[in-house]
Amino acid sequence: MNEIRNNTSRQVRMLARWSLLASLLAVVVIMLGAWTRLVDAGLGCPDWPGCYGFLTVPQDEARMAIANARFPDTPVDVEKGWPEMIHRYAAGILGLVVFGMAAFAFRHRREGLPFRLPLFIACFIVLQGAFGMWTVTLKLWPQVVALHLLGGFTTLSMLALLTLRLRGKQQLDAGLAAPKPSERNRFRPWLYGGLMLVIMQIALGAWTAANYAAVACTDLPTCQGEWWPADMDFVHGFDVTQHVGPNYLGGQLTADGRVAIHVTHRVGAVIVLAYFTVFLALLWRRTKQTPMARHVQLVAVVLAAQIVLGLANIVFHIPLSVAVAHNAMGAGLLLAVINLLWRFHQQGLPQPSDATHTTTIEREVTA
Repeated sequence: MNEIRNNTSRQVRMLARWSLLASLLAVVVIMLGAWTRLVDAGLGCPDWPGCYGFLTVPQDEARMAIANARFPDTPVDVEKGWPEMIHRYAAGILGLVVFGMAAFAFRHRREGLPFRLPLFIACFIVLQGAFGMWTVTLKLWPQVVALHLLGGFTTLSMLALLTLRLRGKQQLDAGLAAPKPSERNRFRPWLYGGLMLVIMQIALGAWTAANYAAVACTDLPTCQGEWWPADMDFVHGFDVTQHVGPNYLGGQLTADGRVAIHVTHRVGAVIVLAYFTVFLALLWRRTKQTPMARHVQLVAVVLAAQIVLGLANIVFHIPLSVAVAHNAMGAGLLLAVINLLWRFHQQGLPQPSDATHTTTIEREVTA
């Protein structure tokens, strides 16, 4: 019996490590996707999954001649082809890792390994790959691009959740059972509300990126010299039925539509900041002397960094390094909130330690 239990523990530990690796790789894929988009390399290869019919970007004269003959309307641009292919290679490696995890979990399901979530993630990776293909074949149609970006964040979220579950199972197998969550936890609805706000803000960011609206406003705190630009066109900016057009590289929205998207994303950032400032302040008062405090701090630090990066994007006119970091920190904020919500779901609101409580009583008696 002990041998079976030890074997199961090893398998859970192994799957947890691979899940953590896949989560880190998903962050890399998100950053590479942002890099590809920001250097206007989304159509660096006009076909999928190869590049001009090759496994790598054609660079020698013979292959470039063949590629240009195959796609006369989109001549080879090596500098834009490689970002696109590097992104595809990384996404392909992530897919192989996820498929391997799903197969391993399913194979050992009778030994107690959770397999439903790994299988679901594997299926979702297939859908995400399809959106990657449609992003190219539909010439960067904003609806598809935005959904593809959201799919990357969704994949990362599920991998992070799987990692948390496996680590929780490791603790249970080791006899370190977590305390039961409190039935009445007034902070939990706040956490779910905060998670929804972060998801909505990420969706707005995806729509902003897909429609090339990040540069619509280049001043702070106003936009084009106005606090609320009078010519904003929200109907056009958020028209999800817009046509594909021959090619959406660079965007097809009017300037007024892009300003509307940009301002909406700014307003969303202000709402998220205000919400979490109040929420985290209330939560900190209750958890500052408990192990939960570091998870609250993590959300606060990541949120502050994300706001600073967003402001730097505008002030410095979307520098590549800052813009990629802004995408990565958006993923970090989502993960920090998911982690905090998971801790509350598993443990409830922790109480201060006995030592702290005893010290407080002693101080009162002395006084």
